[in-house]
Amino acid sequence: MATFPTAERLAAETHTVENTPPLLENINLFDSDLTLLECLDRGQAGWASGQLSELGAIVGSAERLQAAMEANRVRPALATHDRYGHRIDEVTFHPGYHDFMTLSKANGLTGSPWEKAQPGAHVARAAGSYLVSQVEAGHCCPITMTFASVPTLLKQPDIADEWIPKILNRAYEPGNVPYFEKQSVTIGMAMTEKQGGSDVRANSTRAEAIDPESPKDGFELIGHKFFASAPMCDAFLVLAYTDVGLSCFLVPRWRPDGSKNPIQFLRLKDKMGNVSNASSEIELRGAFGWLIGEEGRGVANILEMVALTRFDCLVSSAAAMRQHMTQILHHTQHRAAFGKKLIDQPLMRNLLADLELEAEAATLLAFRVAQALDGQAQGHRDEGAFARLATAIGKYWVCKRQPNHAYEAMETIGGSGVMENSVMPRLYRDAPINTIWEGSGNVQCLDALRAIQRDPDSLAAVMAEIELAKGLNAHFDDHLQGLQQQLTQTEDLEFRARSLVQSLALALQASLMLRHMPTSHAHAFCDARFHAHGLTYGLLPPGTDCEAILERGRHLT
Repeated sequence: MATFPTAERLAAETHTVENTPPLLENINLFDSDLTLLECLDRGQAGWASGQLSELGAIVGSAERLQAAMEANRVRPALATHDRYGHRIDEVTFHPGYHDFMTLSKANGLTGSPWEKAQPGAHVARAAGSYLVSQVEAGHCCPITMTFASVPTLLKQPDIADEWIPKILNRAYEPGNVPYFEKQSVTIGMAMTEKQGGSDVRANSTRAEAIDPESPKDGFELIGHKFFASAPMCDAFLVLAYTDVGLSCFLVPRWRPDGSKNPIQFLRLKDKMGNVSNASSEIELRGAFGWLIGEEGRGVANILEMVALTRFDCLVSSAAAMRQHMTQILHHTQHRAAFGKKLIDQPLMRNLLADLELEAEAATLLAFRVAQALDGQAQGHRDEGAFARLATAIGKYWVCKRQPNHAYEAMETIGGSGVMENSVMPRLYRDAPINTIWEGSGNVQCLDALRAIQRDPDSLAAVMAEIELAKGLNAHFDDHLQGLQQQLTQTEDLEFRARSLVQSLALALQASLMLRHMPTSHAHAFCDARFHAHGLTYGLLPPGTDCEAILERGRHLT
């Protein structure tokens, strides 16, 4: 009988695992983010630092990171009927999803700027959203819709008086019971239909007044919605046609008499990303709803909500880029190849520094818009005009840059980065969501054109902000001159809309970088984006101070 002494001797042994990074967990995502800290100070929101530091430690804990993984591994499940055949239309979620909803609600992310008007209120809330969405972006959908619903609901004071206190309540009550039995609620949105998509004026859903002599008694809605986000919310802002025109309604999951409102869930969307959160198709079979605002002005009324959800998409994409950097800077500091740490390899340093610059510029733009929202709340018309156009510009550009940023981050990690026990596949699948949700890239560019044409003050405010950096960098000055020439050309504007909005976005980001970031960062950004045309990452020119750029991002470990 043959013997195998080497195999027998080594049978209980294995190789030693070397040259791999330690697990990245139990980090404070707020205290370690220098760019975020500086944005908070500029936005007069330093008063929120203590709470945000606590939140940064919570979302960076091993427990929360695991909860986020599990909430995205176990998808929401729909039950249309109970075991006896009663219609229930309920969605169940992994407990991790509810953990994040509880956390975000407790930190005021559904309403803190509406609770107390104070300098920096929108900046502080945006910082909280920026932190939680780095770790679990899916639950941010109902959080942001609830927050954004307030300006629209205020158009109907009697409804606002009842619902807004429940929106501002920081408890989380997920139970499927009537809204009047709850102290705290969440609000969803159902706008688009199969035949129209972004063209909501193609909608076919109808609304009939229960008593034509008394519209305040409510309407009944009949129709369908192809995307109803967060179907377990307590009520939804819905567009439907009356005889006057397309109008906005608040449709609760339960009627005021305590009976189930006939909002029937057909199916949950099988999404590639954003999977912890449910999106659904629904039928409205005579569903009760209250008219919000003036009848026939539904688009105008609900767009105030949409503008704020678009702003949150901008914040979320900037946050995702920061999380990409957190992951890859940690990895490259601990992984060696060809005799050096990855972070010390010249070509890798070029790529990492460029990705870091993109993340910084995205964050600066997002928080400048947050500052403008605060200025608008304080009655500064120029800040309101700035926010109108800059939201569209930022939503288009930053969200558009996120997917390739995620891909480059995944490639930086290599084979381990595509494994499903890594966070990178989730970040990659989530990356296209923000650019599609709440209006695709083309819709944002057309919205920017509308703002420029209908509200010239918005363009004047954005250009005034951009021109604050005039003379600080030659490449920036050349780009600014070209941008001004673009703006004088009125022919084929719609055809050229992407080019114009991209130019505005890069000019605005560069102006913010030149005025608020270290010189090494600002000039490298301008060199890459304007001189080397480096919209592909990793094309920073020779002489770039990559060490200075990376130093801001790699202080986590």
